[in-house]
Amino acid sequence: MKHVENGLKNFYVLWITQSLSQLGSAMTGFALTLWLYEKTGSALSTAALTICTYAPYVIMSIFAGAISDKFDKKKTMLVCDAVAALGTVLVLVLYKTDLLSVWHLYAVNAFSGIMNTVQQPASEVAYTLVTPKNFYQKTSGLQSLSRSLISIGNPLLASALYGLAGFEAVIAVDLSSFAVAFAALLFFIKLPEISSELDSEKNVLNLAKEGLRFLRDNPMPLNIIFFMSGVNLISSAFNATLPAQVIPRYGNAMLGIVTSCSGIAMAAGSIIATFMPKPKDRVRVIFLTMLFSLGTENFLLAFSRNPVVWCLAQILGWIFVPVMGANQNVIMRNVVPLELQGRVYACRNTLQFFTIPIGLALGGFMVDNVCEPFMAAKSSGGILAGLFGSGKGSGAALMMFILGVTGTVFCLVFGTRLRKYKYTEKAEEES
Repeated sequence: MKHVENGLKNFYVLWITQSLSQLGSAMTGFALTLWLYEKTGSALSTAALTICTYAPYVIMSIFAGAISDKFDKKKTMLVCDAVAALGTVLVLVLYKTDLLSVWHLYAVNAFSGIMNTVQQPASEVAYTLVTPKNFYQKTSGLQSLSRSLISIGNPLLASALYGLAGFEAVIAVDLSSFAVAFAALLFFIKLPEISSELDSEKNVLNLAKEGLRFLRDNPMPLNIIFFMSGVNLISSAFNATLPAQVIPRYGNAMLGIVTSCSGIAMAAGSIIATFMPKPKDRVRVIFLTMLFSLGTENFLLAFSRNPVVWCLAQILGWIFVPVMGANQNVIMRNVVPLELQGRVYACRNTLQFFTIPIGLALGGFMVDNVCEPFMAAKSSGGILAGLFGSGKGSGAALMMFILGVTGTVFCLVFGTRLRKYKYTEKAEEES
């Protein structure tokens, strides 16, 4: 399959406009988290918001990838984005009429998750189609950079708009960014057709089986996916825990600042990933970066009550995540044939991300029902209080410590399994 040989013009148009739309969506998601925590004060309730997004994503991804491979990628992206935008409009209408309740948010997030399930593999293939092969690492780094900038900007912009102009202003930004991305994709991006007649004659179930079969027959990417699923379990439990540690002690604004530090770190890491030379072994880079991330951030957050240290922890924990992502992306794009990428990426999404709703639920449950009650029952002058503090938020700090130990042990144990695989520059050139 021949790529569009006009440099990176189409990539830049697609990347910039889609990133703007993702920023708007992320701002809405953050504003909803603030609204929900104000209403419930529960880590589990706010985590459930993300669970509702990821649950359909995990359950349906395998079949969604097969659907993506059967149909036109551009039309798939346009339809899914438009339907998801209608969900955002519905939230705004419910909010303006004072009818918005918690279950509405869960339902709308679940519906948006279904749309994202189909859109995401189509988007992955679209980026491959507009990117010449020799630019895979650079464009992977740029995609990671935009995700990082979104992580920096969305909590700050969302909390500022939410506080100054209300929820309606956040929604307005989201819908405006969607309109820009939709128009750019509709009028300025042309994707070459890759669907074969053979694929069009196959049903969705058979196409999904082909994606699973490819991963079964290629143990290196499969084991990387399993490794990342374990990392995602721990990091999603972290995401459920962080608001419960920061908000009770310093409020919403500090959560926005601390969260933005992870985005700053990822922006720096994305620059590293974009311009770094090809590593000698991409699999080893994936393992070492995650060991460093999980073995530093959680412990610093657990033992400190200082927001400056929290920000430093976020930077250390996230700076090498884009490097990991870029290396996994390069391996997948080179190993997986283009005509199989939609269904294989979808299978990857299910296997790699199914632990995210589990981790969110586990993290929220542990904070609300185990760690916070446990710390509340301890003496304010005891050893545990000296380590993790006292009052609301100390249980979340204890949970951070548990996650730090779990993450370090997991990486060290699973690392022995990954050591037998290598993906070198020579292998990349031959693929």
